[in-house]
Order: sequence, then C-alpha cells, then structure tokens
Amino acid sequence: MSSSPKELLDNVNQLAQMAGKRIMEVYATDFEVEQKADKSPLTQADMAAHETIVAGLKEISADVPVLSEESKKIPYSERASWQRYWLVDPLDGTREFVKRNGEFTVNIALIDNHKPVLGVVYVPVTGVTYFAAEGSGAFKSLAGESPTAIMVRACPENSLIVAGSRSHGGEYLQKFVDGFDGEVELVSIGSSLKICLVAEGKADIYPRFGPTSEWDTAAAQCVAEEAGGYLTNMHLQPLRYNTKDSLLNPYFFVFGDADKDWKTHIAQAMSI
Repeated sequence: MSSSPKELLDNVNQLAQMAGKRIMEVYATDFEVEQKADKSPLTQADMAAHETIVAGLKEISADVPVLSEESKKIPYSERASWQRYWLVDPLDGTREFVKRNGEFTVNIALIDNHKPVLGVVYVPVTGVTYFAAEGSGAFKSLAGESPTAIMVRACPENSLIVAGSRSHGGEYLQKFVDGFDGEVELVSIGSSLKICLVAEGKADIYPRFGPTSEWDTAAAQCVAEEAGGYLTNMHLQPLRYNTKDSLLNPYFFVFGDADKDWKTHIAQAMSI
C-alpha cells in the first residue's frame, strides 16, 4: 500500500459513514440480539457494518489484511507476519446500541509496526466523526460541517473530569476517583467516546480497569495521541498491537496532561 495514512483518511471516513448508515437501518427496526461465546451481545447491525467495512477496505487497499471483531479468529502464527493491517470494530458499544442510548461508534484503525497510524471513530446517531493520521493532528467533524482541530487540555489544579464506562464501572474506578483531592466530576459514556472526550479536552483522564480488546482502542488511540494525549498501560507505556496471541488489552489509561502524577493515583487505585 503506497498511500500515506493522511491520504487514506477521506476514503476511510466515508466508509465509516457507510457502515454507520447500515447500523442505523437496523437501529430503526425491532432487531434481535444474539449472544457470543463470551456472553457479549451481537446484532444484525454488527454484521452489516462488518461486511460493509471489510468490502470497502479491500477496495481501498487490496493487499492489506483486515482484522475485525466479527472476523473469524485469525491465529497469531498468521498475524505475526503482518507489518500493516486494518483493525476494525464495526460497532463499538453493542450494549449501548441494544439500550438505544446512541453511545456507540464505528472504529477503523490502520496499524503499522504495532502502532495505530490512522484512526476514525464515527458516531452513527449524531453524525460526529473523530479522525486522525500520524503526524497530521486530530480532528472532530460535526455532521455536515467542516472539521475542526482538537487538543487535550492541561489539568486544572483543583478539579478533575474523569471519563468512565457506562457499562463497566467497578471498585477500582471508584477508588481511583476517591483518591483525588479537590472536585472530581465523573462523566459516564459508552464505547470509545470516552477516549475521544479526553482527546478533545472535555475530560482529563479515562482509566479503564476492565477487559477490552485491541479493536476497542486502536482508532481512538490514534486520535488521542495526535491530539497531544496518551493511551498507555499501567506502566505508562503506549499500548501496542498484534504483539501476542491474545487480542485482549491490559488495563489502560487515557490522559492529556503528562505532568500530572498519574502513576501514584493508579497505584493507589490498584491497592484494593
């Protein structure tokens, strides 16, 4: 694939919107909900978006493999040789989709040498898109409007906005919040939108003390990093992709201000 990540962005944005349209067609119906082996929900919308994205990415870059949440399992023995590949969550936040609260996204990332170098996060219900390509900055586009650049914010001295999971809170998150002096506001929202809140400076940190998979984070990680932020493991090292057999992420943290002593707060929260 000769095109740079920046040159691919327009096509990938359009593809995410096409997938979002397929999702909304199902959203408007009395859809059925199946259960996958890991007890997570699966709907017709997940599969419709998956098929749309996989077909579209093959047109954009026929020689680049695609790993999607709804793909058949691809063994690491095959994936290990991939330098570049697409990493896709066709419908991130299926639980939110089932609840019909609008807090779900289409996530498409391009991974190069274990790092996301392009990321598109599209919100079908609102038409909002967050997108970024390595070295080109991060942007937010409202439906029908021109994109605007987004940036993380510096942490206020005596207050903090923490993004948290709508469906996966837990004891660690509460202890993390309780460990701060000053005023703390907890903003709960579904899917990769939590990462995007940090990227656009509407939250200071998103601590994730729970299971996620690599397709849940890759696209939004690119957005957060290009907005000046960080998505790291507990040791504050950036998350890397396709480095092992399992596609599960470690606990991770998204933050904008690297001058804050996050490591101490993380350690305190984990000392339950």
